Amino acid sequence: MKAVIVCASVSHGNTRRVADSMAQVLGAKIVSPEHADLAELADADLVGFGSGVFYSRLHPRLTDFVKGLPTGRGRAFVFATSGLPELPLSPFTRPLVQLLEGKGFEVDGCFSCRAFDTWTPFRLVGGINKQRPNAGDLAAARAFAKRLQGGRGPLS
Repeated sequence: MKAVIVCASVSHGNTRRVADSMAQVLGAKIVSPEHADLAELADADLVGFGSGVFYSRLHPRLTDFVKGLPTGRGRAFVFATSGLPELPLSPFTRPLVQLLEGKGFEVDGCFSCRAFDTWTPFRLVGGINKQRPNAGDLAAARAFAKRLQGGRGPLS
């Protein structure tokens, strides 16, 4: 299976660590949105899209990249790292999943975990989740990627 992960990891490298863990399992290449090759993405069996969460949204570099993708088809997954927990009724990943589905992708699942965050109010106390993503988070990311290898439909 050929896999590519498009990752925007900008603050502390949290999202890149999660992407690296998934890439180990999937044998995936990791690229930034700016360095993604559209032909390579079209040729991939599975494409992952991930970023940190900023103001309850995935990074604009990633969402703008997806908005600019041509309509096509293929399997995809979405992942995120954030300082605060996701709200069940409004997950961080939902808008990107909807964009991808609108582009013709079959989204096989989403993964998110907590991560070190120094957003302004948390900076005053040195940040939150200082040890995240931790070994357990990275193991969960690898387990998620392992399930994606089977292509058994939607996961969360």
